[in-house]
Amino acid sequence: MPVRFRHSICNEIYQGWDFAAACRSIKSIGYEGIEIAPFTLAEDPARIPADERVRYRDIMSSEGLEFVGLHWLLAAPKGLHVTHPDEKIRRRSWEHVRALVDLCADLAIAGQRRPVMVFGSPQQRRTVEKVSVDQARQYFVEGLAEVAPHAEQAGVTILVEALPKNQCDVITTLAEAVEVVRQLNSPAVRTMFDVHNAVDEVEPHATLVDRYFELIRHVHVNEMDGRHPGTGDYNFVPLFQVLARRGYDGWISLEAFDFSPGAERIARESIEYLNRQIERVRV
Repeated sequence: MPVRFRHSICNEIYQGWDFAAACRSIKSIGYEGIEIAPFTLAEDPARIPADERVRYRDIMSSEGLEFVGLHWLLAAPKGLHVTHPDEKIRRRSWEHVRALVDLCADLAIAGQRRPVMVFGSPQQRRTVEKVSVDQARQYFVEGLAEVAPHAEQAGVTILVEALPKNQCDVITTLAEAVEVVRQLNSPAVRTMFDVHNAVDEVEPHATLVDRYFELIRHVHVNEMDGRHPGTGDYNFVPLFQVLARRGYDGWISLEAFDFSPGAERIARESIEYLNRQIERVRV
């Protein structure tokens, strides 16, 4: 039987576009959802006024898009770092994460799925100065433990994202991300899978996703070098096969890091290529 996944796209590909025009383009190309990098909305996203939040939500709704959630959480404002040895910096950073939970909840459209916050942010969680990897991980867990009850109350799910070693040394495999999720034991904290960030995994990606499927709430698709799908040789079929067999009902969300081809070309080529791969899936 035919397999269908819900496609979304990360909005920083459209950076510099009017938000409504970007939403209109995204929908016309065939995407159902939009995932937002907060820094594209404001220099300090936590301070976006209530009426602006309503405006963004109304634009997404009027253009027929679902709000998927937030990612690239700590890129703005500058100076955030959740595992820094300075307690004041850590506290300010986790207060910002808490504020983004509120932003995420405010952007959510009534009656749609629970929004997510993809917690990657390699530069803002990697070890600095004399902090060890173990200590940085503990700071990360402690901070997330404090924010998790607020996220649960707000109806937001925070996703611990594994990051490659060339970007970050704190939580670098899906197994390590799952360990954090299990340690916290909160319904508001889960994990996700990102093709580009799985470059250091030694087992097949489909095997890992199958093993940890119950805790995976989101999937980012891209080539392993960060370009958009179809520009490289990554085989998405085994991944999609597992997701289809396991009844995945989350988003397949495009996150590309090379914007040079242009937003609409990236969006169109990616969804067309991904759909051709999905057509090869059998359940």
